Parts: sequence; C-alpha cells; structure tokens
Amino acid sequence: MKLTILGAAAGGGLPQWNCGCANCNDARAGRIAPMTQSSVAVSSGGQAVVLNASPDIRAQLETCGLHPPALRGSPVKSVVLTNGDVDHVAGLLSLRESTPFTVHATPTTLEILDQPIFRVLNPDHVCKSPIALAEAFEPLPGLRVTAFAVPGKVALYLEEGAPDTALLGEQTVGLMLEALGRRVFYVPGCARVTDELLARLKGADLLLFDGTVWADDDMARSGTGAKTGARMGHLAMSGPEGSIARLAGLTGTRRIFVHINNTNPVLQPGSPERAQLDAAGWELACDGMEIIL
Repeated sequence: MKLTILGAAAGGGLPQWNCGCANCNDARAGRIAPMTQSSVAVSSGGQAVVLNASPDIRAQLETCGLHPPALRGSPVKSVVLTNGDVDHVAGLLSLRESTPFTVHATPTTLEILDQPIFRVLNPDHVCKSPIALAEAFEPLPGLRVTAFAVPGKVALYLEEGAPDTALLGEQTVGLMLEALGRRVFYVPGCARVTDELLARLKGADLLLFDGTVWADDDMARSGTGAKTGARMGHLAMSGPEGSIARLAGLTGTRRIFVHINNTNPVLQPGSPERAQLDAAGWELACDGMEIIL
C-alpha cells in the first residue's frame, strides 16, 4: 500500500491567491515550498483511491504520475470523501470527462452532490456509493476502509446561524484504512480529540491528522482575519487540549500533520513552533510525500 500526499494544505493552498502573509510571500519567493489543497492517493496494484477531491486535483494527478493507462481512462477507481467542504468536493467537477469511478461518502455528504452543478458527473459513469459509519467497504481489492464520526461542523456554505463546531455525526468523518496487516488513519478535519477517538487510534501504523492551525488564534496573530480554528471546526496543534498533547501517547505510530493552513507558523522551518512539533515526534506533510506500508 502506497500513500501519496497529493496536497498538504488546507483550503486556499499555499500561497493563497489573495493573501500576503509571511508564509504566502515566502512560498511565492521560493523560500518555503508551496502546497496544494488537501488530498491523498492510496495506490495498490496499479489502481488508486483518492481521499478527498481537492480543487487542485488535475495538477495533483499529473504531478504524482496517476496518468491514463491507455488512450482514455485513469488508475483512479474511486474517491472517498470525509466531509462536504469545498476543498474536498470541488475537485469532483474536474473528473467529469466520462471515465468511470465511484464516489464513496456518507449519505449526508452525498446529499451535497445532488446540487445541479454536480450533474456534470454522468451517472452512467460515476456511481455514488453511500457508506455507513463503522461498516467496512473495499474501494480496491484488499483495501478495507471504515469511516467513523469525529467532532466537526457542517461545511461553511451549509451553515445557518451559529453552527455546532464539534457536532458528532455523518458530516465529518475519519477513515481507517487496512491492508496487508497495516492500519492507517486519515483525519484531515477534527474539532476535538475525544477519549473514544484516542482509544480508536491506539496501535495504528500511521496517522494523518488535522494540522490546520498551530494555535486557535493563528489568523489573528498573522493579521489575516479574526476567525479562530475552533470556529472553523479545527483543533489547534498546541496547548494542553491540542492534538500534540492529546495524541502524545501514540508513540508507536508515525504521526504526520496534513491540511495545514497558510497562516500556520509551523510552515517556517526555523520557527519555535516547528521545533516543538519536531521535538514531539510529529512530521509535517508536503506535496508529493510518499509513504510505503
């Protein structure tokens, strides 16, 4: 089982088109690596599953070598969605060229794909397959995937009034991938590490976890806005209830942060925040990172 980080950034990527923060300017100048929006490919036997279809998916598939095997076609056999966020579903619109694949998602997320714009996905070629929480399915032979609820809010464009930012249900899920005796967890969006989630992750070989913000007020500190990580439905890396502290017991698990916001100070290699991340045994994902299990 090979995992490829197609995109390591949160929504907007790095640099973000309308942002002149220090990280975005450094990415434009080549001082730090740019990143496309959050997505992962899982490959086995010449076929692939894409976890979340980012708006950058066309370029991502080209860059990682998931090319047509013949005149027409694709090794991508399915897309698995963890929620309905724009940076996770908009890429489906780029996969509309009449090549068969299956979209796996909870019924709540599949309802989003009933919007008229998604009719470009020809139902003769694109199958929508509902997934139930805690029930495994096989998007590729020998690859078992199980979805489970994690705390998180509905997508921004579905908000009506003040949302429950730590809602637990079908709207935000994590994925457990199992193949050849290995277990991988993919949790790109999470508002809180509950005791139940912590117990579930014990003994994993690999964890790809929400790294959107270092501190809840990253955006305010960078001068780019007032919205907090918690308001966006994302847990901070730092602090006593942050992901680094809460997941410190997973010492036998390789731990990598994904879905990193453009304002996160850990993107600066020489920053004290990056030093703390490294000292805690975490890695920071980058576009094109390959992991073989």
